[in-house]
Amino acid sequence: MSGVPRNGDVSPTGRVGPSLRTLLRIVVAALFGFIFTGIAAQAQSIRIKDLVEFDGVRGNDLVGYGLVVGLNGTGDGLRNAPFTEEIMTSILERLGVNVTGEQFRPRNVAAVIVTAVLPPFSRSGARIDATVSAIGDADSLLGGTLVMTPLTAADGEIYAVAQGTIIAGGVSARGDAAAVIEGVPTSGVLPAGARVEREVDFDFTSMTQIRLALRDPDFTTASRVERAINGQIGGNVAQMLDAGTILLDIGRTGLRSPAHALSAIENIEVTPEQRARVVVDQASGTIVMGSTVRISEVAVSQNNLTLRIEEAPLVVQPNPFTEGQTVVVPRTGVALQEEPGPGLAVVQGGTTLSDVVAGLNALGVSARDMIDILKSIKAAGALHAEFVVR
Repeated sequence: MSGVPRNGDVSPTGRVGPSLRTLLRIVVAALFGFIFTGIAAQAQSIRIKDLVEFDGVRGNDLVGYGLVVGLNGTGDGLRNAPFTEEIMTSILERLGVNVTGEQFRPRNVAAVIVTAVLPPFSRSGARIDATVSAIGDADSLLGGTLVMTPLTAADGEIYAVAQGTIIAGGVSARGDAAAVIEGVPTSGVLPAGARVEREVDFDFTSMTQIRLALRDPDFTTASRVERAINGQIGGNVAQMLDAGTILLDIGRTGLRSPAHALSAIENIEVTPEQRARVVVDQASGTIVMGSTVRISEVAVSQNNLTLRIEEAPLVVQPNPFTEGQTVVVPRTGVALQEEPGPGLAVVQGGTTLSDVVAGLNALGVSARDMIDILKSIKAAGALHAEFVVR
């Protein structure tokens, strides 16, 4: 019996017994568990640049009114869009073509609104993207070319000029009795189709303090950002002013400029605090819950009611050889059916999101019914989260 390998021993052929194999699997699984747990914990940390907006580092919205030409008969009907004729006449007159009193109504032009965003620190000559949208009754902008269009900001000054071929995002085909439209062919984009002509007058280097505005204001998150910056730079360089603002003192950082200071702190990782929130979309039946949502123990009952109405008219004829008329007597059958539900189900108080989801799924209802249940649980005071309906 001594030659028989015991459970967990190594046999003369080099094979490992099942007990040792099981132990190795447990050790490997534990190692992978620690690795994935560390990865999950690390994935929760977010860079400061993704949590805040830096004071002064922002874009500026631009807008312009222009004309698209070269359309294949899908432009504006000038009878219904007189502003298209006005801008076309103005452009031609600037080019030296006198069209006063002329009656021309082409279908290959369309009036459009051009929008763009001037990124921060954009310099003259840089190119930015622009979006073009028809404002008349044009069917499609596919294949059109935007004529030189000035783009102005809120102060009325021209900061960019857009021109180029439009890339439309849809297809339109129309016949005498039917039409097929896929996507939105009346809007399109000009990738790098606008050129910056004027720079925003803003002296970023002269700033001595910069405010960091949290995109989702929260006192805990703001405090963590403050501690992370002070721990990384050293000293009391950051100060939390409120739930959405952290003040950064550039002078105390010891760095040469505000640009150097922001580059030193923007990649610091912070774990943001999340507010408990439930968001529901009644149109699509979508439910989204944050990981901090909690539900107290509550009893829920829900039944489905089915109302069925059937029309079965009865034809009544007079007796033979008698005077009378054939009439139709209405007959309506109404039935109200209540499908039995699970009764009064108890949803246990959840300490984690998985507990909450498991408790709600135990009711065995659809997503749309779940929205009504969540509303009722919120009204009962058992849903401890902000309830947002879209």
